[in-house]
Amino acid sequence: MGIMKYIFVIGGVVSGLGKGIVASSIGMLLKSSGFKVNMVKIDPYLNVDAGTMRPQEHGETFVTEDGGEIDQDLGNYERFLNQNFSKDNNITSGKIYKTIIDNERAFKYGGRDVEMIPDVPNEIKRRFYEMEKGFDFVVVEIGGSTGDIENLPFLYAAREMGRERRAMYVLVSYVPYLKNVGELKTKPTQHAISELRSTGIIPDILITRSEIGLDKPRRETLARRCFLDDDAIFDDKDCKSIYDVPLVLEKQGILKKIFKIFKLQTSKKPKLEKWKALTKGRNGILPIRIGLVGKYVNFGQGKHADVYVSVMEALKHGGIANDVEIKIEAIDSSELDEEVLKKYDGIVVPQGWGSRGTEGIIEAVSIARVNKIPYLGLCFGMQMAVIEFARNVLNLKKANSEEVDAKTKYKVVHIMLDQKKYLELHQYGGTIRLGAWPCKIYKNSLLNKIYDEDLVQERHRHRYEFNNEYREQFEKAGMIIAGTSPDGKLVEAIELSQTVHPFFVATQFHPEYKSRPLAPHPIFTAFIKAMIKKN
Repeated sequence: MGIMKYIFVIGGVVSGLGKGIVASSIGMLLKSSGFKVNMVKIDPYLNVDAGTMRPQEHGETFVTEDGGEIDQDLGNYERFLNQNFSKDNNITSGKIYKTIIDNERAFKYGGRDVEMIPDVPNEIKRRFYEMEKGFDFVVVEIGGSTGDIENLPFLYAAREMGRERRAMYVLVSYVPYLKNVGELKTKPTQHAISELRSTGIIPDILITRSEIGLDKPRRETLARRCFLDDDAIFDDKDCKSIYDVPLVLEKQGILKKIFKIFKLQTSKKPKLEKWKALTKGRNGILPIRIGLVGKYVNFGQGKHADVYVSVMEALKHGGIANDVEIKIEAIDSSELDEEVLKKYDGIVVPQGWGSRGTEGIIEAVSIARVNKIPYLGLCFGMQMAVIEFARNVLNLKKANSEEVDAKTKYKVVHIMLDQKKYLELHQYGGTIRLGAWPCKIYKNSLLNKIYDEDLVQERHRHRYEFNNEYREQFEKAGMIIAGTSPDGKLVEAIELSQTVHPFFVATQFHPEYKSRPLAPHPIFTAFIKAMIKKN
């Protein structure tokens, strides 16, 4: 394997550029060329993990098999590389400082001063070293943008890795297009590179991001003023699909450049046939229209696209598996229009927390059930489906979740027994039911046909569960308990018989976290298939 090779992906000008997609694309191309690749996401915030952050601000929290609550980019890594990662693949400032302070309290520094330099970069590098075993490359995405105070320790660590290992540096930078003058502007990127150089890092590769693509004059300007060779500049303009990005970069020769920088004499070429097949246009007659009803859709004046990333991608994977185009429209549950919702081919209710917007979600579930519109509920979406059934089928008026209304007479969804102590002690971070847990799938259920397995492992992120005191009433009224924990104590999946509804499935777990473009999750594949069949 030789000396470990690191590729650091850094952002310039603004956040939200798609550094995670670039890092994922580089990792996927290297893996497709036969290399073993590990991925690391650095988040400079002081939170230990993403578990306690507001979805509207931070976006989706992705959950790993081992229960890590991490920025959504780790989900992109798993989807692009078709590979599981762990919570150790995420490094936050919170983790770094917590470890250093714990070590200082345990006298592990021998009584000397514990300082920003070198102790913080040293702890960061220690975590990098732990990612090396068994791999040829480690691709590290450093969150934030050049010039941010909070990511400076990580940039210093990345710089030092260039002295201790073989490393290259990729800057992903925004080149804005000013419509009023009809011109791309390179000055922000020039400043970003200058700022990066002030940390001791000289970028080996520049990847430009823009809406319309980089033109020749601006490319020449960047090469000249940023002291870059022409073959070191790659253009990543907005694509129809994120899965086009690795193909776009490879077509421009990014692998060739990476091998040149690392002086790798290799004839390895990426095997991209399957990837190319999934990016082609679909053959379906008309797009399948899916209404995604959530409580975190609107944020300020815009719609927050990052909140439900894994769900949206998993739906796209289901579309790819069925060779149809799908169109997903996010709907704020507090602004529900019943007649509009009835026109969708399918309705999805994803994850959520708290009481706000729940009545709209319950109404959406009712519309799907009564009008026989294919329905998929995920985590919170299952809990809301249970409440809707309790109110409108069992006639348990004002039934609710204990999370939404602690005083309700009918707590058909209640807090898990072991979770009460955490809430009483205000221990919120990392205490919920997290990571992969086994689920027993019951025979003769639709879910059993979908999985073709009796026992599956799925990822969880919740505190509340179906209340078993009501289980017998639900089953007598026609709700099927399709999946439980192996001991039968926790209800993990519900459904309605296909004799009364074409597709009504809801899970307490999150199947979207395990769906990949080259390995779509069977639940999403079946959901899309049900909509096609109904049409």
